[in-house]
Amino acid sequence: MVCRVVPGRLKQIDAGAGQVVGVSDSNLIYSLEHNAWNNLPGELKHVSVGSAGIWGINPRDEIFKLVSGNWTKVPGSLKQIDAGGDQIISAVNGADHIYCLGKDATVGFKGAGSPTPWLNIPGRLKYYSCGPIGCWGVNAHNSIYMMKDVSPAGCGGTMSWTHVPGSLSMIEVGSDGSVYGVNSAGNIYRREGVTACNPTGTLWTPVGGGRYKHVSYDLGHLWAIRQDGTILDCV
Repeated sequence: MVCRVVPGRLKQIDAGAGQVVGVSDSNLIYSLEHNAWNNLPGELKHVSVGSAGIWGINPRDEIFKLVSGNWTKVPGSLKQIDAGGDQIISAVNGADHIYCLGKDATVGFKGAGSPTPWLNIPGRLKYYSCGPIGCWGVNAHNSIYMMKDVSPAGCGGTMSWTHVPGSLSMIEVGSDGSVYGVNSAGNIYRREGVTACNPTGTLWTPVGGGRYKHVSYDLGHLWAIRQDGTILDCV
């Protein structure tokens, strides 16, 4: 991969549906517009963009969705959220409980009074991300798990986890089903062989070494954040 440094500093980044968003150490929110960062109003510690829209979590674990240009509060409490599934939301709360929200609720949410039937998925994860083939997560021990048969109407999938060998501290699923993650040493890995017939893939391949903390993938671009906040765009 060939990487270029993108101006600015971020602690978390997310790419999906052709858009790129991120948050800084001071919880400022940015979206990439014409190769420049545009500051969005408000403060978030985690932000995600995908076919379900733009969603985020503030420092108090409150949930928001961007509706008509305004951050609209969503019932519930979470620490990490992912909008990269097939118009579904996947997330975990401060106690590592796992939740998802189906297509009707994510697309239909407009504000107060809109239903938000969060589905609690068995188990514990500290990070959870979905794509078109399935969902992937890591727990407090950096063990990796995959959920099969996730759909817009059935965001919980089989409700039974498949353990995948390896160790990662965070993981992200791209809009094309690509799976990338970062381990505790700051190395980036890609899961090979992920297909609809073999959703757990075959093996982990190292693609970047040294001091990374967050990655996201969309439309052929791997976005990576180094420990010092430096942003890289790799193709």
